[in-house]
Amino acid sequence: MAAKTITFESLRNDILNRNFKPIYLFMGEETYFIDALTDLLEENVLTDVEKDFNMMLFYGVDSDVNTIISSARRFPMMAEHQLVIVKEAQELDHFDDLNFYVRKPMPSTILVIAYKHGTVDKRKSLVKNIEKVGVVFESKKLYESQVPAFIRSYYQERGIAIDAKSTQMLTDLVGNDLSRLIRELEKLEISLADTQKRITAELVEKNVGISKDYNNFELLKAITEKDTLSANRIIDYFDKNPKNNPIQVTLSVLFNFFGNLLECYWLPNKSEQHIMKTLGLRSAYFTRSYTTAMKHYNANKVMEIISLLRTYDAKSKGIDNISASSGELLKELVYKIMH
Repeated sequence: MAAKTITFESLRNDILNRNFKPIYLFMGEETYFIDALTDLLEENVLTDVEKDFNMMLFYGVDSDVNTIISSARRFPMMAEHQLVIVKEAQELDHFDDLNFYVRKPMPSTILVIAYKHGTVDKRKSLVKNIEKVGVVFESKKLYESQVPAFIRSYYQERGIAIDAKSTQMLTDLVGNDLSRLIRELEKLEISLADTQKRITAELVEKNVGISKDYNNFELLKAITEKDTLSANRIIDYFDKNPKNNPIQVTLSVLFNFFGNLLECYWLPNKSEQHIMKTLGLRSAYFTRSYTTAMKHYNANKVMEIISLLRTYDAKSKGIDNISASSGELLKELVYKIMH
């Protein structure tokens, strides 16, 4: 039987249901998930009163392994558990010596090891021994295509709705930098009126600083509908505001869309429902962009567009381009796409 996949959501649910393990190793490049799970354990293992005697917090840069192990081997005082948290564990000297404790952990201790900006070699006996009794979770960076789903899930947990356009606007602005994204999502949540439970493009424009009319979402819409006037208007805005509308982000959005669009031509069933399922889309709103684009662009044209995007990506980085600005490159590219 295949091992159960450990995800952030499954771990979160286990912790909230008080299904604790004696050892947790959280490691990886995405610090948001590591911090979120560590905080969740800190909030749920012990009551505020129990924390006074049963919670110990260490930082790798100024702690030593022997002290951490001695603390983990203590018995809890007037509580079911004691909680030992090691933050910034990647800075801990003699990190592998934690294996002396991991081989025979205390059942009443919950040891949390937060190891950021990298991973511990999974071939090491330390990791293998933790897996036998506890949890090893690798916190990976999200692909940019996964960010919209993350945004929707974040607000859904808080009983807040967000429309597809607002989701894409935030994704275009922040990308997969979750720490920065969370700050923007919190800012929007705070800005909601007491009776308002929906994030709109107008709210994003007002509080985050992205134009609801001049953004990559609207540019892609204009291109798929072959609305030349709207596309040129948006490109002119981008040209005048290059700092807030970097060409690399626009090229990435277009490349992802036309790459997915090319896949649609080979589908035996081109219904909206089948396209949504095949591409893993969560919104019929986005699915309609693909069905609309297929009416205006054939497969050969899409392959030509993908080639153009690669060429202009290189030009935006200075390859075969002496003096053309980002705005000039984008105008030229979009003209070639739409004609």
